[in-house]
Amino acid sequence: MQLTPFCLVLSCLQVSPDRSQFFRYDSITLRCDDHLNSTGWKVKRKTLESGVRPCSSGWGTSSSGSTCIIGNTYPSDSGVYWCESENRERSNGVNITITDRTVILESPALPVSQGAAVTLRCKAETNSSDHRFNFYKDGHSISSNSTGEMNIHSASKSDEGLYKCSITGGGESVGSWLAVEASHPPSSSAPPASPVSVSRLMYHLVVGTPYLLSTILLGLIYRDRARAAQTVAERRGSNDVIMEIVV
Repeated sequence: MQLTPFCLVLSCLQVSPDRSQFFRYDSITLRCDDHLNSTGWKVKRKTLESGVRPCSSGWGTSSSGSTCIIGNTYPSDSGVYWCESENRERSNGVNITITDRTVILESPALPVSQGAAVTLRCKAETNSSDHRFNFYKDGHSISSNSTGEMNIHSASKSDEGLYKCSITGGGESVGSWLAVEASHPPSSSAPPASPVSVSRLMYHLVVGTPYLLSTILLGLIYRDRARAAQTVAERRGSNDVIMEIVV
């Protein structure tokens, strides 16, 4: 199951193989995928039996500071796993279940993005061509086939839920939660102008227009009066000149 995991935090805990359920004695590789090239990330876990402990402190082997390998898993290894930096920054947490059951459901360990294609697989500890595989979501039967696979072609929030599977006459898996997240986080940029700002602009135009028209009208009246006064003055000046000539 090859999927690009959804992770927007400083570091992602990558699980290989990419699933959250494992049989006893399976091998798991846990790796801190650092988005900011920081240093000091280590894999930690919290289990019912041993509490919170880092890799190599009684469980797992670390080939590098940010990678941890569990060679032979046991049910006691079930718990929550995450990455933690020297500054106590923490990554996403991943629930991992190690089971003694004869059936597991292979589903993505991390949330998947909306629109992504997802394949769920029902896997038996002992393979048989006679197996009939049944898939359930939130306690309801949703698919039954002989391939052991259930495809979600374009994941959406409605596909989010608790999935499990069973094999006719061969047992049932534990449940695993499939999380679906938005493919693009909300933008931090300023939102576009809302209709309220437009309505306010219209309000100011309607209210301010009469005052603007009044100002223009007064200006025109003042201009006409000034021109009339100038014309009268010019006429009076001409009359004075004529009277002087006559005298």
